[in-house]
Amino acid sequence: MKIVDILPKEAIIAELEAKTKREVLEELTDALLRHKPQLDRARLLEVLLEREKLGSTGIGEGIAIPHGKIENLDQLVLSFGRSSRGIDFESMDGKPAHLFFLLVAPENCAGIHLRALAKIARFLKSAAVRRRLGLAASQEEIFEIIKQEDDDF
Repeated sequence: MKIVDILPKEAIIAELEAKTKREVLEELTDALLRHKPQLDRARLLEVLLEREKLGSTGIGEGIAIPHGKIENLDQLVLSFGRSSRGIDFESMDGKPAHLFFLLVAPENCAGIHLRALAKIARFLKSAAVRRRLGLAASQEEIFEIIKQEDDDF
């Protein structure tokens, strides 16, 4: 599986309008809903906010990977957003996050959920990839960068 297999182009936001963690989660959730309109927006936000209470999903290096599991979903889904100015996501390194992958998994799929999280974290470990994503001018360019840089799980 590749990241682009679970990340539809229409779920990419080239420049987030959000200024807070909650607004990031809302905007990325809305991007997912464009692809999966059957998802319950309120329930998904509740799941994501509950997960953030356990500990921030801001992993440092300008990256956050908010995630959760929800009922009535048949496969992993992903959205992506970028903030040029950065958003306080209570990251481990105390720095603002700029790149966000929102991962949502079916409630009963812990294994694939964890593999996808690890895959995204490995993908974003490359400073060159982070730089390219930060400089991309459009949704299309971001999608192409992810497609080019991605390798199989």
